[in-house]
Amino acid sequence: MVNFGRVLTAMITPFKEDGSVDFAIAAKLASYLAEHGTDTLVVCGTTGESPTLTWDEEYELFQVVRQAVAGNAKVIAGTGSNSTREAIAATQKAAKLGLDGSLQVVPYYNKPPQEGLYQHFKAIAEAAPDMPLMLYNVPGRTGQNLQAETVGRLAKIENIVAIKESTGNLDQASEIQRLTPPEFALYSGDDSITLPLLAIGGKGVVSVASHLVGLQLQQMIQAFETGQHAIATRIHLELLPLFKALFITANPIPVKAALRLQGWQVGSTRLPLVDSTTDLTETLASVMAELALI
Repeated sequence: MVNFGRVLTAMITPFKEDGSVDFAIAAKLASYLAEHGTDTLVVCGTTGESPTLTWDEEYELFQVVRQAVAGNAKVIAGTGSNSTREAIAATQKAAKLGLDGSLQVVPYYNKPPQEGLYQHFKAIAEAAPDMPLMLYNVPGRTGQNLQAETVGRLAKIENIVAIKESTGNLDQASEIQRLTPPEFALYSGDDSITLPLLAIGGKGVVSVASHLVGLQLQQMIQAFETGQHAIATRIHLELLPLFKALFITANPIPVKAALRLQGWQVGSTRLPLVDSTTDLTETLASVMAELALI
């Protein structure tokens, strides 16, 4: 049984002023996150700006982060693609690096039917049988929803062990729980849905906010697990304005601005993403000040 923990951070990718990846800051940030509530780092996912990273940059990030958190946190590599062959090659290469798992996004743009989605993920799993896979369902970005019935079929494959569910649809999440075995882990892909998802058997969250409040998220989930539901609800409600502020515009624009407000030299985003506006930065500063994060 694979255990990625409760709080998984969808880690940003720091850039230097010239736009190149800042591997030194990536290592420093990864180490910090592992010490502040993160059980597993998800590297080169949406928050890591994977669409504008080269594969060479991604492989180096996998290795840098793995070395930085060795023994303190696990590492999941974002090696998904809308090309099955490309996803297989990337996942096999990541598996050779000794990482703990792979995040596999629903193929974007080409909008395969459910059978195509099943065959896509099945082919990747069979090509890298020793690599635990986490499915990533985010129809708002991919244009296609991985239906609960398809997840149920995929969960029967031994090394497909979890899903990051980012539909915000609790009915669909409940159906996934109903159709998958107990050891299959359901993770919220949205910070604001984490607590409701726990109520239907969710394992935890693949979080953006954990860059800033990883320890608080751990406290919330542990409070829920130990029956202290009022405490869990209080933490959720306290953090809700931050959850919302971090998604005022396209992720990871807000979280990078928030980290800069804390003094992290993470740089800006790569085009076609642009930097935070003054209004957004001021909103983030106000929310973060209320939570004593700056």
